[in-house]
This record gives sequence, structure tokens and C-alpha cells, in this order.
Amino acid sequence: MNPGTTLKAARRVSVFDLSQPGLGGSGITDPDFDGEHIPDELSEFATRKNTGLPELSEVDVVRHFTRLSQDTFGVDLGPYPLGSCTMKYNPKRNDAMADLPGFARVHPAQPKDSMPGLWTLFHNLQEHLAEITGMDAFTLQPAAGAHGELTGLLTIRRHFESKKQNRSVILIPDSAHGTNPASAAMSGYICKIIPTTKEGTLDVEAMRSMLDGDVAALMMTNPSTLGLFDPNIEEIAKTLHDNGSLLYYDGANLNALMGLVRPGDMGFDVIHINTHKTLSTPHGGGGPGAGPCGVKAFLEPYLPIPVVTRNDHGEIEAQFDRPLSIGRVKSYFGHVSILIKAYCYILSNGAEGLRMVSENAVLNANYMQSSLSDLLPPVFQQRCMHECLLSGGDLDVDPFDFVKRLIDFGVHPPTLVGAGCVHFSDEYDAAMLIEPTETESLAVLDDMIAQFRKVAREVAVARYMIETAPHTTDVAKIITDEPAFLSMLEADKPCDSKSS
Repeated sequence: MNPGTTLKAARRVSVFDLSQPGLGGSGITDPDFDGEHIPDELSEFATRKNTGLPELSEVDVVRHFTRLSQDTFGVDLGPYPLGSCTMKYNPKRNDAMADLPGFARVHPAQPKDSMPGLWTLFHNLQEHLAEITGMDAFTLQPAAGAHGELTGLLTIRRHFESKKQNRSVILIPDSAHGTNPASAAMSGYICKIIPTTKEGTLDVEAMRSMLDGDVAALMMTNPSTLGLFDPNIEEIAKTLHDNGSLLYYDGANLNALMGLVRPGDMGFDVIHINTHKTLSTPHGGGGPGAGPCGVKAFLEPYLPIPVVTRNDHGEIEAQFDRPLSIGRVKSYFGHVSILIKAYCYILSNGAEGLRMVSENAVLNANYMQSSLSDLLPPVFQQRCMHECLLSGGDLDVDPFDFVKRLIDFGVHPPTLVGAGCVHFSDEYDAAMLIEPTETESLAVLDDMIAQFRKVAREVAVARYMIETAPHTTDVAKIITDEPAFLSMLEADKPCDSKSS
């Protein structure tokens, strides 16, 4: 086995596989530590004997995790136009602020009155989020967007319970994120799906036909995951409220609206914000995240404890005595470092900066849509918001293979609607959802557009390169039909993966 093969194989093993008896990361010991005060039953663990942990040298550990990081595509490596997920670059100074010792070394179990700085930051962040969204109160506890949905739905449930109303139905558009029906079902609700019109908006008449005394709320994203703003939102809100129902805002697409329009002003009663998408902290790969949940004043008593607020003396504190609260939804106080980064993002941008973020996000998405419209026609022939939905039905190649080939040219694949990533109706199965975000420059956008066109040209000259992509990753696509693959090789002219 040559050294190259050894290194490549090392990428696919765990630290336990690399473990060798006797190796360690440090030979430095504390001369004052003799272990005499350690109970016998803990001595083996205290001296790191028989712990079951892998034994590696420091350089082995560093190389292992460095190789793993090199196998992961992220926004620090290249454009990540993953539709519906807002994978944008975020300033490293926010990471530095969250790592300040006064924040990083706070222990959640220490006395509550020993961390006034954190409570002040939390309180200020809640007020900023309320101002941005048009809500009256926030909880910062939820660990991610879907957890924020769950918190909001439990708050809605508690509201109707307090009114002695048994409302069991949540209405959800067919263009919603898949977490919406999942969160509703976990909260004990029955989900009913509202169709989308040919213009890409919610079918208001279909919604009206579903309204009755059982409907607790409508969950809605505006702009939707089709990349469109629904102009009927005020009519939708009034119709729901006239029915005694509430309106829930999925804040996953808030990156399109900051400083432009507030969900609370549209008529929404509850909202969650994916701070890890909109307000710093690149997400993906399972975390990290935070999903603060905001509500109108009439729902504030039901927010989870502890509630960070001002007491009668004007002091900011965490209140636990809230008899109407839905209780805890997260251990301790939420994902603190993520919330600190969101706070820094808001302060560093300011009101005008946040507005510019959204304006540029919308501008970039429309630029991509216009520039690719001859190759990938827009599903909806109108201006989009922060993301565009483009049809891949005319490519003469499987769109799934097409987007995988983009990886070989340094572009992360956009979301392929119907590939299990988003809850959509079948008519969008060949569509690509592209969200370039505001952080990509004109030069990067032009390069992405060029890579889309480069792959499209390969359909005629090297189709097999698309159908077997990606070729530059550590793990390749599984080829299940070898005879068909060999016939492709014979029919197509070989083409280097870096060629045009």
C-alpha cells in the first residue's frame, strides 16, 4: 500500500481505529499531584488508565481532524447556494466575541445572580429580535428552527387550552418546509395541506374552505420556499383571525425581509427565527443552531421558563415563577454562544446594515435567476425574493446528476426540489432552488453561473462525466449498473473533470 493510499484510507477511519497502546498527547505532569486524595474506585480514571479512550499522539489527532475538515464543504471554502437554507459567510469577529472568557467560561449551574452580563445581553437580544420581527416578547431557549416551531405550537396549544377550546388542526401550505408538518404532528395536531396556486401563492379560497372551529393556526413562510412573497398575506391574516385562529410565521426566510417589512405587521402572532441562518453562525451538518420564538403580547404568559425580563426594581433577571408557562423546552438557557453571535451580528450591521443584507440577498437571487433563465427557466415568471426556483426539466440529463457535477467545479449543489430535502408537491420535481445570499460578490455569482453553463455543455460531449459525478470528492457516487456505465464510457468522449 503506497503512502497516498494510506492517507486516503485514514480519512475513513475513526480515532479508535488509529489508536495504538502507549501513545499520548502530552508528557507533562503536575509535580504536586500524587493522587493520594482520589478514592480507589476512581483512581484508574483519574490517572487515565483503562478509560477505554483511544491512545494517540497529538500530531495523530491534529492530522485526523484536519483531514476530516478538508473533506467537508462549507461556506469558508466556496459558494453554497443551498436553496431554503441561507448558507452564508459570517464574520469571524462574532466567533471571537462568543469566545470571550466572560461568556465562554460561564457555567449554566453557577448562581443565577453571578451572570448579570449574560442576562443583560439576552434581554437586549430579545428586544432587538422583537423590533426586527414586530413581536412583543421572545424566548431564546429553542435549540434550532424546528425546536422553535415546536415551542411556538406548544404556546398556541396552551393559549387555546386556557380559553377552554379544543382546536386540533394546523393548516400548512404544500410549499412549506418539511419541519412544519413534523413539528405540528409532534405537538399533537392534525395537519391539513393547502395547495399552491399556479402563481405560486397560497390558495386563499382553499384555505377558507378548510376553516372551522377546529383550526388552531396556519403555519406559513413569507416569502415562501418557492422564493415568492405572498401579496395576500393581510387578507390571509384577517380571515384566520376572524375564525379565531392564529397565524404562525416560519422565520427560515427572514433573510429576505430584515428592515423591509415585519411579520408582526403582516398579522402573524407567533414566529421563530433561525439565528444560525439569518444572524450569523453558518449551520449545517447537524448544528449548531438556535431558534428563538417570538409572540404577540397576549401569548407572552405562556412562553417557556426561565423568562429573561426586568423585575420591579428595573433589574434584568431570569424569572422562573410563571404559572401559565409551557415549562422548559431546553436545559438551562439555550445555545448561548450562538445567541451571542446573533447579538454581535445585529449590533455590527445596525438597522441600515440589516436592511442592506436583505436587499442584496434579493438582488443576488434575481441576478442568478435572470442570468440562468435561458438554461434553467424560472418556474414562476416573476421576480423572486431571496431565492429562485429554476426548472431543470429541459436539461436532457437527470437534474440530480447535474447538480452533483457542480461539486467538481467548486460549487455546492443547490437544493433539488423533490429529492427529499423540502416538502413540495410533485410538479416541482425537476426544479432547483438556488439561494446565493448577500455575501457572494458579483464576481462569485458570475463564476457560479459559468459553472452551471459548463456542466450544461458537457451533456453533449461527456454525458458520463455528469452521470457519474462527483469525481473530486473523497467518496464517489455508487454505480449500481456497471454494464450501463461501461457503455457510457464507450459512447462518450473522455473529458477531464477540470475541462470546459
